Amino acid sequence: MSRSSPRTPRLYVDAALEDGASVALSPAQAHYLGNVLRLKTGDGVLVFNGRDGEWRGVLAGAGTRRLTLALAERTRAQEGARDLHYLFAPLKHARLDYMAQKAVEMGASRLQPVLTRHGQVARVSLERMRANTIEAAEQCGIMTLPEIRPPLSLQQAIAALEPERVLVFCDEAAEVKDPIAALAQARRGAQKEPLALAVLIGPEGGFAAEERDALLGVPNAVRLSLGPRVLRADTAAVAALALVGAVLGDWR
Repeated sequence: MSRSSPRTPRLYVDAALEDGASVALSPAQAHYLGNVLRLKTGDGVLVFNGRDGEWRGVLAGAGTRRLTLALAERTRAQEGARDLHYLFAPLKHARLDYMAQKAVEMGASRLQPVLTRHGQVARVSLERMRANTIEAAEQCGIMTLPEIRPPLSLQQAIAALEPERVLVFCDEAAEVKDPIAALAQARRGAQKEPLALAVLIGPEGGFAAEERDALLGVPNAVRLSLGPRVLRADTAAVAALALVGAVLGDWR
């Protein structure tokens, strides 16, 4: 959750942020602040760009089409993102929108679509995904936006994994057992450094046999069951990312 007042609007801007700077807002942002929120000259707005921290600005300019922010003070220093890659079989629009937003809220630093044999969607709008990540970051007080990658085949995604990265993949065919205990084994005893993590949610048709074999061949793979019920992919994403955050991530 944001540590800023929930009553203060918060926007992502692709501009340098520094003391005394003036930031031009896009027409869509100006419309939102002026027409939807009815803000006026002198009202405060929080902005971030993923690089320079979070800043409080004061609205300047006239009308609702051309607005600028005069930066007054930095409210939070820039925070580094977790090293958490979220890999997923693409879904249809509304459910993919939801999944992208929740992955950002859960701290994913990269969103990587993965094409599998039983996947039902092969094309992904990266621009739409980016818009959803921006919206989620604005609303939840997140300081960085995840990197959004173009789709890869499952074979390509496996080949791109660094040797040290732990791959957690959820598999409805896995034996149902304690997922927390399964994840805890990945910590390798007394290791204290943050782990490089990847979480993979496959298609609702499940992994093909050869895909499952390839995943099990990854050196740092953890095959995870999410319980006795079959979950939709967007539900599985939230459940898996919450488990990983609690056992291996920054929830501890």
